[in-house]
Amino acid sequence: MQLHITTDGVPIYLQIANQVKYLVAAGRLAPGEEIPPIRVLAHQLLINPNTVARAYLELERAGVVVKRHGSGTYISDNGSPLARKERLKIISHRVDALLAEAAHMQVAPDDLFKLIKDRHQSMQLEENK
Repeated sequence: MQLHITTDGVPIYLQIANQVKYLVAAGRLAPGEEIPPIRVLAHQLLINPNTVARAYLELERAGVVVKRHGSGTYISDNGSPLARKERLKIISHRVDALLAEAAHMQVAPDDLFKLIKDRHQSMQLEENK
């Protein structure tokens, strides 16, 4: 599990929790998969273990992970109850950026929607080859 910590003002524990949620929502962390122990992840990220523990607690409260005493922390067998919500949140951020860039480049929303539809059709044709 590769996580990246930034200095963008978002608390580190939230960065960890959000990235794990993203990995679950994207299917890169499967139900039942073990995530690194707190001390191991803290060592990898060069942060205080309490910060990782707080992130794991947030993930546990959200139902994304379960702790198995003496065994470790695992992605919930039910997957993330937030998986769909997280996927839509991620896509929403990308759509916002695309809309802002289109407005900056004076591309009308109708032209942008047509471009998206055309690109989608092209991708579907490529997949069916």
